[in-house]
Amino acid sequence: MDKLQLIKAPIMKEFGAFKALFDSSLQSSNPLLNEVLIHIKQRNGKMLRPILTLLVAKGLGDVTETVFHASISLELLHTASLLHDDVVDESDERRGQPSVNAVYDNKISVLVGDYILSNSLKHAALTNSTQIVDVIARLGQNLAEGEIIQLTNVQSTSFDEKVYFDVIRKKTAALFSSCAAVGAISTGAPEEKVGKVYNFGELVGLAFQIKDDIFDYYPSPEIGKPTENDMHEGKLTLPALYVINHTEDASVREIALRIRSLKASAGEISHFVDIVKSNGGIDYANKIMHEYRDRAVGMLKEMVSDDICETLTAYIDFVVDREK
Repeated sequence: MDKLQLIKAPIMKEFGAFKALFDSSLQSSNPLLNEVLIHIKQRNGKMLRPILTLLVAKGLGDVTETVFHASISLELLHTASLLHDDVVDESDERRGQPSVNAVYDNKISVLVGDYILSNSLKHAALTNSTQIVDVIARLGQNLAEGEIIQLTNVQSTSFDEKVYFDVIRKKTAALFSSCAAVGAISTGAPEEKVGKVYNFGELVGLAFQIKDDIFDYYPSPEIGKPTENDMHEGKLTLPALYVINHTEDASVREIALRIRSLKASAGEISHFVDIVKSNGGIDYANKIMHEYRDRAVGMLKEMVSDDICETLTAYIDFVVDREK
């Protein structure tokens, strides 16, 4: 049994029920729409966020229908945002498969994203919880704001880590914190507990995104996106920002500005990757990622039952140790 299966062991029955309901939410009687939805379902991935919701609910109480609908709403919102992001970023791949906008076109991708977003709203309403609906609505705002910050930052000549963390808090960490929070809310947890769970989820999400950003520096067919993909889109992440801000070599900053303005050649990008690796960028990112991991683990004992505490520790370790 692999690590992820062991992590799912305490919620195996509940996860199966969630997955069946989630898959049924990605169906349509319209032939073209259903064809696109089938394409999307083929790249569902590890479902780490719904697993987090189910584990938190299990650790604080019972897994109810409310948990299922909240988890589905969040996962559908995430899926819709990815479809729209691929159009904005002009991406041709998503998790190692052709993106919807590459297989079909931008119009279809946006409209299918809207359809999935509507389904997300339906499942949010089925939770019968205004508190959960509020969490989901705020997540939608964060995802959009994060994308806008990222787009405007492409034109900046500043390499401030704060902007990077603003983006990943809104685009990635907010997903994990929202998933954790709705798991707590569904059990009737008090506001103080929900707040702690939300902060825990944010730490996990930050670690997750830093790990994803490290992947971009290593070529591997195992990884669900092409190496150097971020830089080909003009995005400079934590490893690069550290080196840019800790070197006196003006040429490093010049290449970074060319990358950000989409003027760098493939050779320049490959050279820049070597510079980042040889000047401690990956080591720094790994250090920050493990700091978030340690802070998250330190919060667990006061949050959930001992058995789920152990499982969530394994969950966090899976996030930082995964190879794709």
